[in-house]
Amino acid sequence: MTRHRITGLLGALALAAATLAAAGPAHAAGPPPAPSAAAVAADPPAEFGTDWHDPLTAAPPLERPATRSCELTLVEAQFRDFTPYTGTYTPPAGCGTGPWAKVVLRLEGKVKGRQYDRLGHLSLGGVEILRTSTPEPSPDGITWSVEKDVTHYRDTFSKSRPVEMLIGNVVNDTYTGVIDVKVTLTFHTVERHTAVPDTPDRVLPLTRPAVTTPRNTERILAEVYATGSGGGCEEYWYMTTPDAAPYSCKASGGPYREVRISVDGRLAGIAAPFPHVWTGGWSNPFLWYVVPAPRAFDVRPIVYDLTPFAALLNDGREHRIEVSVDGVPAGQTGWSTPANLLLWQDEGRAVVTGSLTRHEEGEPANSSRFTPGTGTTAHRLDTEGGHRLTVSGRLDTSHGRVTTTVTRSVRNTSVHRWTDGEGQDALTATWTDEESVTRGHATTRTARTYTMDGETVLGAGDRLRTVITLGDRAEKTTLRGGRTVDRTRLDDTYTGDASYTVNVPREQRHAVGTSTERYRLYGAEAPRGCYDRTVSTVQGMLTEDRRRC
Repeated sequence: MTRHRITGLLGALALAAATLAAAGPAHAAGPPPAPSAAAVAADPPAEFGTDWHDPLTAAPPLERPATRSCELTLVEAQFRDFTPYTGTYTPPAGCGTGPWAKVVLRLEGKVKGRQYDRLGHLSLGGVEILRTSTPEPSPDGITWSVEKDVTHYRDTFSKSRPVEMLIGNVVNDTYTGVIDVKVTLTFHTVERHTAVPDTPDRVLPLTRPAVTTPRNTERILAEVYATGSGGGCEEYWYMTTPDAAPYSCKASGGPYREVRISVDGRLAGIAAPFPHVWTGGWSNPFLWYVVPAPRAFDVRPIVYDLTPFAALLNDGREHRIEVSVDGVPAGQTGWSTPANLLLWQDEGRAVVTGSLTRHEEGEPANSSRFTPGTGTTAHRLDTEGGHRLTVSGRLDTSHGRVTTTVTRSVRNTSVHRWTDGEGQDALTATWTDEESVTRGHATTRTARTYTMDGETVLGAGDRLRTVITLGDRAEKTTLRGGRTVDRTRLDDTYTGDASYTVNVPREQRHAVGTSTERYRLYGAEAPRGCYDRTVSTVQGMLTEDRRRC
């Protein structure tokens, strides 16, 4: 990544080129252990020093089945430039070729000195299985870790594949941090009384738009790792303004973005992008040195249900499946959208037929109203946008006719205020993404809400202060025959307040900052039905690690 000019406060410090991330040591199944007394600082320093607590999140550790397991090292590399690591994956000799009860990916990283945050990805046979960003290091050095459940890539892990991983980096006399990474996979076997997870029969990377699917496909999901990144204004897409507004990051249509997927040129799915904030974000790395913003270490893919289009795709011919980001100015780079297709096949039929029976698209809405500031008031941009899509299709399978209906509605509202020269820059924004999938007699409803409320001010003596709150919320409900059979609720909230002196050597910044993340998860996907953890820091020292469940 590269720095933006200081005149745009959100570009004063570089962002990284881009969930449930679990940082810190791995835990066995069950609730995480209580922290030791040494884990929490009783008397934090008056300001940031040359070292701070290793990065961590409040997210729950992955639960693991109590079955025999095999661990293999997938990647062990140091990233100094933009040369990818390449290798070969071979299934674990002691744990077969699947199915497995669970497969856990674990990344362990370390870096010291001075370095920007960086975006990384890891793929097997072209299938992206991890997208991540890195923390910014202390002079004395930090370590961190990320765990991810990758069980649904069973097909990818079933045979030998080429491995590629890249965390693009620049190392020179100024930026000295070499990113040292080890990635392992742990395979937990299926044993008696162990449930076999429902995983796709095929996983296909969308490395090019043209794709041919098996003719007996009866369920199709697409996952898209969508990130605005790369050092340009699309890292701050939620702050961009139309040409008429005097702001350093421009987009003719304003900040509304929508990630779309199409089949043969026909809109097949819509989604609100997650507003990622990397660990140099909002001009203030002191906010994120210990506690990153939600999803920064484990970038979760957008998932689309394309099953209504299965009958069209089952004709044995090539079809074009393409991902785009609406709202990005023509010709402007900055978005990465690698995608995978997850396919379930009908074992009882060689060919599954049917038809697309319904395709209803609402009129996309996107309006930004600019109000110029006066000598005493800030400039203001009010944005509203949204879209709705319903698609339905039927399939004649070996177990009967199945109709799948997918309805998705996205909406974004934001208020952006800033002064001339952007010495004061503030955003209050909300994104909603509501989805309903009915397949046969079962319906799954998911309501996602993302929020951002922050302000950066450059005051007297070049003292920069950022205050911000971020929210990642979701409620998922499953109904059968109209009755609720499962419900999960997530509320992941980050708050931070940090200030430092800009344009001076590191030792003269006199930085101070507090941060808190509270991660709450209730229902079937939570450990024992309830998880509630809060972590807080002061000047980079962990001052609270509290569990309420």
